[in-house]
Amino acid sequence: MIFFSGQRVREAVSPEQALEAVRDAFVAYARGEWTMPPKVYVPAYPAGDFRAMPALGAGHALLKWVTSFPGNPALGLPTVTGLVLLSDATNGTLEAALDAAAVTALRTGATAVLAAETLGRGGSAAVIGAGVNGEAAARTFVARGRKVMLYDVDRSRAEAVAGQIGAGVAESREEALAADSVVTVTPGREVLFEHGSLRPGQHVSLMGADGPGKQEIAAAELARVRVFCDDWEQASHNGDLAHAVDAGLVKRDDVSQLGDVLIGSVDGRQSDDDITVFDSTGLAIQDLAIALAAIERAHELDSPTIDL
Repeated sequence: MIFFSGQRVREAVSPEQALEAVRDAFVAYARGEWTMPPKVYVPAYPAGDFRAMPALGAGHALLKWVTSFPGNPALGLPTVTGLVLLSDATNGTLEAALDAAAVTALRTGATAVLAAETLGRGGSAAVIGAGVNGEAAARTFVARGRKVMLYDVDRSRAEAVAGQIGAGVAESREEALAADSVVTVTPGREVLFEHGSLRPGQHVSLMGADGPGKQEIAAAELARVRVFCDDWEQASHNGDLAHAVDAGLVKRDDVSQLGDVLIGSVDGRQSDDDITVFDSTGLAIQDLAIALAAIERAHELDSPTIDL
C-alpha cells in the first residue's frame, strides 16, 4: 500500500490538476458512471463531527474518514484530520492511504474555483477565510491566472497567506464580499450574505456550511437567486440549502447540480445580471478524483509503501 503524507499529496497534484480532476469527477457522476452512497455524519457536537464518505468510480473504491473540529486551531490542532483509503474495485486490494486534510484542501479549492469559472462572469475574485481550505481556493485562483484578494478576521494570517501565494489582501470584509466572484470558507457560524445583499452579476461559492447547523447565507437570499449545488441530496440536508428547504423557500426544481451544468443538461448562467450561488457540502467523488490523480504519480515521487 502506498502512503501519501500531506506534503506528498501536494507534490503529486497541483491546483490546476486538481481542478481538472474534480471537473472530470463531476461529469462522471452526472453521467452515472461514478456512484456515491450518502455521507455519514457522526456528531460530536458542539466540538465538531466525524464523517465517513464512500465513492466508487474508474475501477476504484474510496472511503474517507475525516473530522471537522472548528475550534481546533485555537488549541494548536488542525480543523480537519483523517485518512483517505483507495482500493482496487476489481479485487478489493487496498492500494493507497492519503492524508485527508491535504486531499480535502485540494478538492475544496478546486471545486470553489470550478464553480466560479462555470457559473460566474469573471472580474474580481475574493476568498473569505485564510485557513487551509481558503488558502487552497486562493491558490487555485492564482494558478488559473485570476487575481484574488483574501480576507480573514485575523488580518495577519491573511497577509501571511497572501504573501506566500501571490494574492492581495482585502481592506475589509465588505470589500471582499463585493467582489464579482466570492468564495466563502468560514466555520459557518455567521451569515455573511443577508437577504438582498447580493448584487446583479455576482457569483458566490459557499464552501463553509457543510454540516448541520452551519450557515453562510440567509435562506431568503437563496430564494431570490439562481442556486446550484454539488449534490442535491447531500446539500439539501446538510448545506446552506437545508435552511431554505426547511423554511419552504426552495424546492428541488429550483436547484441545479454543477455536474449537470458541466454536461450541458441544464443551463448555468444565462445573463450577465444573473446572481449565481453554489452550495458545496463536499463530495467523496471529489476525494476520489484527487486520490486517482495522486497515485498516477506515485512511482515518480517514490512514495513510501506499507506492507499489510
